[in-house]
Amino acid sequence: MEEEVFISAHGLTLEGRLVPGTSAGGAVIAHPHPLYGGSMDNNVVWTAHQAFVARGWSTLRFNFRGVGRSTGTYGEGLAEVADVAAALSFLRQRCSGPYVIAGYSFGAAVAARAMLSGLDADGLILVSPPIALMDMDFLPRVPRVLLVVAGDADSLCPLDRLQAALKARHAAVELAVISGTDHFYGGREEQLFRLLRDHPLNLLATG
Repeated sequence: MEEEVFISAHGLTLEGRLVPGTSAGGAVIAHPHPLYGGSMDNNVVWTAHQAFVARGWSTLRFNFRGVGRSTGTYGEGLAEVADVAAALSFLRQRCSGPYVIAGYSFGAAVAARAMLSGLDADGLILVSPPIALMDMDFLPRVPRVLLVVAGDADSLCPLDRLQAALKARHAAVELAVISGTDHFYGGREEQLFRLLRDHPLNLLATG
C-alpha cells in the first residue's frame, strides 16, 4: 500500500507516494512536463512504479514543485533538479540501495541533468527523453545511464536523434525500442511494465 509522504526540498514541500519494498533497492520516479498536465499520476509513471514494486524495490513517485499539493512554482526544468535530489535523499532514509532514478519525458530531462550535476544515485533510467522539446545536448555526458526506453513513433523523442546522442557517449548504453509507440505509451503500458520489471539493470557496468 502506498503511503502519502511530504518531502522537504530547499524551503518547499513536495507531495509524494512511497511503497516500501520487500528487498533491497529503491527507485525515485520523475513525471512528465508540469505545464502539459504532467504529474505523479501519469500512466507511464504509474507503470514504472508498478514494475519496480514487482521487482521488490521501494518506490517513491512525487510531484514536482507547483504540481498537485507540492508548493512552489514551475522552474523550467532547472530548479526541479533540486526536487529530484530531495526525493532521493528522502528515499535513502527509508530503504537500502541500490538507488535508481527513473524519469519519463520532462522527468527524464530533469533526472539526467541531476545526474550530470553530481546526484549520487547508482543508476538512471530514461523513458522517452524529450530531445525535440527540451535542450538535452548534454545527454552524451550523463553518467550511470542504465537503460533508455523509447517508442518508434515518438515525435518528441525521434529515434534517429536519440541514437546519435547515445552513440556519442564514451560508454555504450542499451536503447530498448517499443514498436508502434508514441510519446504517451497509450495501450503500450504492459510492454513497458514487462521491460522495466525484467531488465537486468547492470548497476556495475554503467558509464
